[in-house]
Amino acid sequence: QEGSASQGFPRNKMAPKKSTKAPAKGAAKKADPAAATKKAVRAKKNVLRGKQEKRNRKIRTSVHFRRPKTLALPRAPRYPNRSSKRTNRLDAFNIVKFPLTTESAMKKIEDNNTLVFIVDKRSNKHTIRASVKELYDIDVQKVNTLIRP
Repeated sequence: QEGSASQGFPRNKMAPKKSTKAPAKGAAKKADPAAATKKAVRAKKNVLRGKQEKRNRKIRTSVHFRRPKTLALPRAPRYPNRSSKRTNRLDAFNIVKFPLTTESAMKKIEDNNTLVFIVDKRSNKHTIRASVKELYDIDVQKVNTLIRP
C-alpha cells in the first residue's frame, strides 16, 4: 500500500503537474516530411478499413420476439378495385316473389283485409314493407313473417 495516509504521506497533496510551456512566437515548429507521410498512410489505412465501433446490444426482457411496428402508409390505389359499383341484388322485385293464391290466403284477403306474399328468405320486415309499398303503392300497416318449409 504505497502512498497511504498510514505511512505518513499527506492525503490531500496532489501529484505535481507537467509543465507545459507555450512555444515562442517567433519559433514555429517545422513539419517533418517523413512523419507527415507516415500520418497520411495511417489515415488512409483507417479510411479503407472503415469505422469499427463496438455496438451495444439491447437488453431483452422477454423470451418472445415481438416484431416491431413499422410505418404503415395508407393505400393510394392507381385504379379502383371494381370497375363499376356493385348492384343491390336484393331489390324490390327480388324481395317480393309472388302473391300466395291458396284457399287460406284468399280467405285472409276477404275476412282480414290481409295480403299474403312469398318473399325472399334473406329479406326482413323493413325491406318487405318498403318493397310492397314501392311495387303496389300500398301503405303497409303490419308485416307478419313465417318461414315455411
